[in-house]
Amino acid sequence: MLPPRSPDVFEYEIDVADDEIDEMGHVNNAVYLTWVQAAVLRHWGRLAPTEMVASRRWVALQHRITYRRPAFSHNHVVVRVALQKVRGARAFYRTAISRGDELLAEVESSWCCIDVVSRKPVRLARDVVARFLPIRGLGHPS
Repeated sequence: MLPPRSPDVFEYEIDVADDEIDEMGHVNNAVYLTWVQAAVLRHWGRLAPTEMVASRRWVALQHRITYRRPAFSHNHVVVRVALQKVRGARAFYRTAISRGDELLAEVESSWCCIDVVSRKPVRLARDVVARFLPIRGLGHPS
């Protein structure tokens, strides 16, 4: 699980809406991935230079999710996302979704940075990566 308060962790808070509930009476599994995507994109938008936010998009490549407990209508959940590393145009994130002290789900995901004009993968500049991984250096694998 990710530490609750850390400079490397971005938090995104959500109040579960009635339309996110499935026929089983809890949040639909697909909604968790929507929350992950929203957190990753908000994290990017908060730390990346304005011109990079305008000229780049993120495409999900892979998600591995472990569901621990269900969430229900009107629950308040916190999505904590942390960038683990960057390799070329790919970014690897860990996400924890919780309700209070209860861990609801853990997600490992990879994303590809795409240039808006060419629609091709594009590497992130070292100075941009450093904004996201300041404590661990430039985030490139050792």
